[in-house]
Amino acid sequence: MGKAEVKLIREDGLRHDGRRPDEMRPVRMEIGVLHNSDGSALVSYGRTTVLAAVYGPREPPQRFMILPDRALLRVRYHMAPFSTSERKSPAPSRREIELSKVIREAFEDIVLTHLYPRTAIDVFIEVLQADGGTRTVAVTAASLALADAGIPMKALVAGVAVGKVEGVLVLDVDELEDGSGEADLPIAGAPDIGKITLFQLNGVLTDEELKAGVDMAWKTIQRLVEMEKEVLRSKYMVEAR
Repeated sequence: MGKAEVKLIREDGLRHDGRRPDEMRPVRMEIGVLHNSDGSALVSYGRTTVLAAVYGPREPPQRFMILPDRALLRVRYHMAPFSTSERKSPAPSRREIELSKVIREAFEDIVLTHLYPRTAIDVFIEVLQADGGTRTVAVTAASLALADAGIPMKALVAGVAVGKVEGVLVLDVDELEDGSGEADLPIAGAPDIGKITLFQLNGVLTDEELKAGVDMAWKTIQRLVEMEKEVLRSKYMVEAR
């Protein structure tokens, strides 16, 4: 069945995959998955799966990168060649370069870089499987990996995308909804300090739809951050025993 034949909002009001409009895909979070990094996390929203690894604080590879008053925060977002249905070139695309910058900016005011002057903190993000919402899953994975590495932050961060599909606001859009919908609203934030760190809108929403979409996303981000805390508590409580 092709994309054009799929009814994104069914007669019973459910989405094409059986979810309610305000329902997330199943979420999985795991930390400490890579032994060679200082911190790592694997996060899935449904079939979208992202691996994040953190290295540092460490000496920058080149002296001209040194910042005398804070650490240099570097983020690389990359989609694995096998992450999409059509094989992707391993070379970084313009979109990947742009999203690397967007995700870095989502953490610049969250990570306490002033505690580690003249160093670098590197965050490597690899999309292992893409089915919509990769940037918001990447933010959640990066937050967990930074926490797993012991990097001080003002608060944990999580993200989710809200979309408009056949006139209906839906939470956590998948690839089909993202490609065929009328709007896409990726949001990330740190609920514990009441701060939105990533906010983008592709498409058109009315003022009322925008407010409702932000409210829907923020409630979900709060739940995702609580899940992050539980994952971190579970690991470090076991290690403390």
